[in-house]
Order: sequence, then C-alpha cells, then structure tokens
Amino acid sequence: MSKIPWLSGYLRRIRKRLSGVHAYDEFRLRHETAKLTLTILGLLTLSVLVLFLLNPSISFLLLILLSAIIINSLLIDMYVNRLERRLLVQMVDLFSEVRHRYQQHEMIDEALYEAAETAGYEASLHTRKIYEALNAKDPSQELEKFYETAPNRFLKAFAGISYMIMEFGDKVKEQGSIYLQGLSGLTKEIHLEILRRDKLDYLLKGLNVISLAPVFFTKPIERWARSSFPAMDEFYTSKLGYVTKIVIYVVIILSFVLLQRLQQDNETAFRSENRKKSWEQYLSSFRWGRQAASFMAPRPATPAYAKIIRLLKESSTHLRYEWFYIRRIVFFVLAFAITMTTIMILHQTARNHILHDPVNGTTFFGQVSSDQREAGTSLSKQDLEIMKDVGMSPAASYEEIATRLNDKQEHLPESKDLRVASTNRILSKLKAYNEEYMKWWELLAAILIGWVGYQFPLWLLYFQRKIRYMDMRHEVYQFQTVISMLREMERISVEEILEWMNRFAIIFKTPIQKCVLHFDHGAEAALVQLKEDVTLTEFQRIVDKLLLCVDKIPIVQAFDDLENEMSFYFEQRKQEYEKMIDTKAGLGKMLGFAPMYALIFMYLVIPLIVMSFMQMNVYYEQIQKI
Repeated sequence: MSKIPWLSGYLRRIRKRLSGVHAYDEFRLRHETAKLTLTILGLLTLSVLVLFLLNPSISFLLLILLSAIIINSLLIDMYVNRLERRLLVQMVDLFSEVRHRYQQHEMIDEALYEAAETAGYEASLHTRKIYEALNAKDPSQELEKFYETAPNRFLKAFAGISYMIMEFGDKVKEQGSIYLQGLSGLTKEIHLEILRRDKLDYLLKGLNVISLAPVFFTKPIERWARSSFPAMDEFYTSKLGYVTKIVIYVVIILSFVLLQRLQQDNETAFRSENRKKSWEQYLSSFRWGRQAASFMAPRPATPAYAKIIRLLKESSTHLRYEWFYIRRIVFFVLAFAITMTTIMILHQTARNHILHDPVNGTTFFGQVSSDQREAGTSLSKQDLEIMKDVGMSPAASYEEIATRLNDKQEHLPESKDLRVASTNRILSKLKAYNEEYMKWWELLAAILIGWVGYQFPLWLLYFQRKIRYMDMRHEVYQFQTVISMLREMERISVEEILEWMNRFAIIFKTPIQKCVLHFDHGAEAALVQLKEDVTLTEFQRIVDKLLLCVDKIPIVQAFDDLENEMSFYFEQRKQEYEKMIDTKAGLGKMLGFAPMYALIFMYLVIPLIVMSFMQMNVYYEQIQKI
C-alpha cells in the first residue's frame, strides 16, 4: 500500500498518529495502520457511492467528498483517543503492580521487568523500553530518546523518577518511600485524566453526527418544498437562496470543526519537533513576499511589534514574525478572492434564472401540472426573444415592448389584461437583469470577509496560547514532583536540579538550557534571566526558591512547603477541569444543534413564511380587481 502514490501519504499521516502508542512494535504499528486505513477508506467509499446513487448530482458529490474529508479526521481522532485511553487504564494497573514488586524486591529494574510481564500490551511495550533504557550504558541518553517518543507526560514522569531513584537511591520519610509517593501522585493524575475524558466523551457523544446530518437533508427539504409549494422555487433559485445554502454549509463545517476541537484530549500535545519547510517560508524567499510582509507588519521597537513577538513566543508557534504576516496576507487574499468569485457567480446565476426559468403562475400549494409547466416555459422563451429584440436594454419603453409583443402574438387570441401583464413582466425582467452587477456594499462585504481572514491567524494564536498555558502548568507540576524527590538527596545542588528540570522540560527547555549554560558564569544572574524569560507565575515561584538556595538557605528548607503547593495545584486543576467540562458541554450542545436549527429555520420555515405573505398579497390584489 505504501507504494501507491496518493495512498502512501495518507498512510504516513495515520502512522504518525499511531506511532505514539505503538512506537516499539513495528509489525503491530504497520498492521494497525493498514487496518485503520482500509476500514476508513472502505466506509467512506461505500457511503459516498450510496449517497451519490440516491442523489446523482455533481454539486452534491462535491459536498459529500468535503464531508468525507472531515469525517475521516473524526474517525482517526476517535480511534487514537480510544488507544490513548486504553493505555491510561493499563498504566493504573501497571503502577499498582510496580508498587507491589518494588515493596517485594526494593529494586526498581526488577520491579519494572516483572510488572511488564503482567501489564496490558501497550503499557508493557513502554515499560520494557524504560527497563532497557535504565540498564543501558548511558541511561540518560536513552531516556532522552524515550522522552521524545513517549505518548503522554505520565510515562515520561514515571521513567524520570525511576531513573532518579536508581541513581540517587530511595529515602524513607515519615510519609513513606519517596518513590512510592511519586507513583501515588502519578496515579492520582491519571485517575483525574481518565475521569475528565470519560465525562467529556459522555456529554459530547453523538453531537458530531447531529452537526453533520443537515448536509444530507438540504436537497430532500428543497425538493419537498418545491413540490409542495411551487412559489418556493423563486426563493431557492434566487441569490438569497444560494447565499442561505452557503451560510448553512459554513455553519455545518464550522460547528463540526469546533466540536472536534472541543473533544480533543491533547491538552499536553506540545512537542518540540523539526518541521519541514512551510509555505510561508517558501513565499518569504521571494522579494515581493518580504516587501508585502514588511509593509503590513508593525515596525520594530513599537508596542504593536512587541505585542506580536510576545504572542508568537507564548503560543510556541514555529512561525517567525515575517512568516506570520505572510500567512495573514495570504488568508486575506484568499478570503477576498473567494467572496468576490462567489458574488460574481451568484450574479451570473441570477441572470440565467431571469432569462430561462419558466414563468410561475399563482399557485402556492400543491404541485404544478405539466400543462402549467409547459405554458410557463413557453412564456419564458417568448420573454427572452423580446428582451433580445430590445438589446437587453434597461431603457426600453413600455410602448416598445408592447408593440413587439403584439407582433409576436398577433395570431393568438389573448386578452388585453394578459398582454399588459406580459409587458409588465418583461419590463420587470429587464430591470432585474440589468441590476445584477457588483454593488458597492458587496465589495465592502468582500473586504470585511477578507479582514476576517486576515485576523483568523491572530485569533488562532490566542487560542493556542490558552491551550499552551495548560501545558505549561502540567510541566510545572512535573518539576515540582522532581524537586520533591531531589530535595531529600544529600549533596544535591541548584545546578543539578536545573539539569534534571532540563531533562523533563519541553515547553521550558530553551530558557532552562540557556540558564544551565550561563550558570557557571553567575548563578544569580542566570536564574534572574530565567525568571524574565518565563512569565508563568508558578514557574517563577520555583525560580525564586532556587535563587534563595544559591548561597542563603538549604534546598530542603526552601522547598519545605512543596507538598502543600502540589496538593493545592492538584485541587485547583481538578476544579478547572470541572469548569472546563461544563463549558465544553454547553458549547458542544449549542454547536451540535446549530446546523439543524439553521437548516430548518433559514432554509424552510422563514422562507416559507415570507413567500406565503408575498403570495397573500398577490391574492389580495386579485380579489380587489374582481
């Protein structure tokens, strides 16, 4: 399968998603990747064929393919989340077994080896890898490799504290063994994570299907409305009808994508990784790209420049300042161009409907008979001929159209009232045809939508910064766990604590590495610079205590209240999780049912009410003429 051009790229993307859990079993990884690929492609292909056979339309096929692309990512996320949750459940049993074996042998490597024999498949793979790393010639280097591939922060912390106790030795305090206390803390964290995932999955279950279902009901609803209420043809073939349909599809896609964001469990998914050359970087290699970015971007040494630079750092994006503004410019151009193209297509479509649609009668309820449809088509062709005779000119007079109409119908017995109605109808068609051009407010709307596209990358960075804030707090909690063990070790120094923090760090790795490198040239200056580089309050408190430990008080004394802080942060995060779940549940219900409400009210109920009032006015005018 990997030799097929298009399929090979799809396989690589799925393999990358599964490699975190199945990192050390190549055969199982390939087997799961191929099975998931065939299952998803088979289901999507079968669904697309069935739906296309039910409604053989090119526009509907394009819509189905777009939905299939979105559903594809949903199915992959569901499978990966299920694997990750299964690994978390297995880790709870694993830590319990490691605790039992460690109390039995008081040897970490033996405890890991025996616990791996009885653990679940995924957990046993990672436990054996940790065991191999701990018994390697260079354990620290092997653990660094493990940290880069570990699927969650709990396994990284487990590997780190196991190596730490093997290197420095365990110490029994009043509360018990340091190592066992670390395992207890990790088990509490995993329980909290499993409960959060279960509750969120329960509250948001099925909303993805509900949000995507209206895609397949737009055409049946339109077909039913046209067959039952012929006057609704005027709405569905008008510009307003097309715009309404586009808005409904946008609502469906946005609701589905935002629901996926809400259901994602990767609050700690930040990783420092090597990225391929991005398209922003490619565009910046051209002179015009750099000039456009420098023209739009704020000048250096200005408050706006400092604000954007800080946002880029805090959101941990790979984009540079210049690349970020190239992205914003491209998004503006794309949004503006798509909107302008849509507006011009709508104008051209409206012109075609004015010229070629059959003339409607006064029927509102029921179905149009074949005789009425043929009569309407005949009148439409007659109107088109007369409109071409007058050159589609909006300046054509009533008398000119009436004369040409009399010439066309001189051999047909038609009443004077019908000729007047036909003349007025042709005049209104000419007026409507010539009014289908680009308006100033349409250009303004396109510019406004382009501005939204320009602002979208900025809004996305704010969202990423908020998510990253959660990652930073998780990492600080890991630092506290490490320091709570290191502070009990004899002859431990501030520099060694920083080196251990550097081993665990992902988000804070760059500033901590900088601090370690400058530590020999001035400990206090390096720590002060570290405090300035990181704005997170919890991390700054750790740095403040390390500053006290440089030459004033012992490490044990500086961190004597660490257990209380850790318990407070744990309860605080527990409360934040509950608030976050409630917020996500409320947003999820709103997003899940928004497409259905939009379809029913915007595409059926409101147009039906408006068209019924318009038809009542027609009936009222006819009654007055009696």
